[in-house]
Amino acid sequence: MTEDLLAALRCDPEIATPDLVAVDAADRLVLDEAAPLLDGAAPGTVVVLGDRYGAVTLGAVHRFGLTGVRAHTDRLTGELALAENAARLGGADAFRSLDVLGRELVAGARVVLLLLPRSLDALDEVAGLVARHADPSVTLVAGGREKHMSRTMNEVLAQHFAEVRASRGRQKARVLHATAPRRTEDAPAWPATARHDDLGLTVRAHGAAFAGARVDIGTRFLVAHLADAVPGARTAVDLGCGTGVLASALAAARPGVEVVATDESAAAVASARGTVEANGLGDRVRVQRARGTAGIPDASADLVLLNPPFHVGAAVHDGVARGLFAEAARVLRPGGELWCVWNSGLGYRPALQAAVGPTRQVARNPKFTITASRRA
Repeated sequence: MTEDLLAALRCDPEIATPDLVAVDAADRLVLDEAAPLLDGAAPGTVVVLGDRYGAVTLGAVHRFGLTGVRAHTDRLTGELALAENAARLGGADAFRSLDVLGRELVAGARVVLLLLPRSLDALDEVAGLVARHADPSVTLVAGGREKHMSRTMNEVLAQHFAEVRASRGRQKARVLHATAPRRTEDAPAWPATARHDDLGLTVRAHGAAFAGARVDIGTRFLVAHLADAVPGARTAVDLGCGTGVLASALAAARPGVEVVATDESAAAVASARGTVEANGLGDRVRVQRARGTAGIPDASADLVLLNPPFHVGAAVHDGVARGLFAEAARVLRPGGELWCVWNSGLGYRPALQAAVGPTRQVARNPKFTITASRRA
């Protein structure tokens, strides 16, 4: 019955790639390794973190009859996929998704199922949160594909749990079991904070945020040219805002601009809100979790800023960027501009012209190109 459910899962609304699957060996191994803990688990004591499309959450619900499950997935796409699969296959009333990686998510939990993030910082934040706020008897069952795992992950878990052991591998997947949480009085390390005097900004970042509290070189290149980006703009969008550097830099330099910063990553949104707050810009920068420009009216922005991602999960794919170009075109007013920084080897200029309008090169260095695309 559970295998039939897993086989019926879909990845929608994810962008399709050749190797994209809704369930893999790590999902199945996590469910099997956690089975003795999940069988008879009391309502409200199970938490699922990092479930990509719902395999672990719905697999646990259907196989063990769980209720009151709490779930958190960093990417909104994964959260939506879980909801759509639950609506179609059943189990929607057995769990609730929380978009904040915080105390409410794990308080009192006795079993935490985790699909391992690739970022050690993200793992450190999750492990610390569980160790501080879950039930003292909690077991963390964390699984992943062996090619994406490292011994350092054991070391990160050992900083927060007294006992960490690895399962036997199966189909190139493996699970780490962590018990006996170390409950320290130390303040949590997340979000990290860094001051960048050259930009005049303080950046805050949660563990899963791209580049952390650093400023990646593409974003830094675009910041250096923001003064020329539609100087008369009154409304702007930082699309795929990450830690909120572009939104904050623009708002700090131009007191008359109102900025909406959007990202589908819960960690990015929490980080951007922290960055905006740290720089005293909360009255002019609104941060929202959304896919693309969802919730922003058509033809409402004078300027869109974009440093697009080029991955769907582990796969290099330009579908995300192309979708964001179309999203930018929708919200730009006639005459408004999309300012985009991209790795020059990706050759996005034809796609920008097709999606938005006439596109000119603003600047180029050995690695990146900045373009401005004008909405007709």
